[in-house]
Amino acid sequence: MTARFFVVREDILPEAIVKTIQVKEILKSGKAHTINEAVERVGLSRSAFYKYKDGVYALAEIAREHIITVAMDLEHRSGVLSSVLGVIAAHDGNLLTMNQSIPLQGYANVVLSVDVSGLSKEIEPFIDLLKQQQGVRNALVIGQG
Repeated sequence: MTARFFVVREDILPEAIVKTIQVKEILKSGKAHTINEAVERVGLSRSAFYKYKDGVYALAEIAREHIITVAMDLEHRSGVLSSVLGVIAAHDGNLLTMNQSIPLQGYANVVLSVDVSGLSKEIEPFIDLLKQQQGVRNALVIGQG
């Protein structure tokens, strides 16, 4: 069975789920050094924490770690953007958003948000590959989470 994911408002989640997320945040922040210490702080049993810990994540935690924003200057001619998108797809990137300016003096500025969680290369070589595409004048990571 394929895993399904949902975005759910915190106030309708069962208490054990909310407390599991709180425990993970406490551990990540260093306010507690052991799972025992963290679960005691929030009033959750260790067994409940272990039951949910691998299936519950704060949305910001997931999104922050796998998305880059790339600004590019592309020549205004047929196929340039298509080749860039092809490179992203070929390396298991997933385009999330794209904003493109009107071409001026033969170039358009394009800003892409890309989910790189499945990227088959490191970020820098991937950006270098984008820069090597014909018609790409520049590519720069302007945001990364």
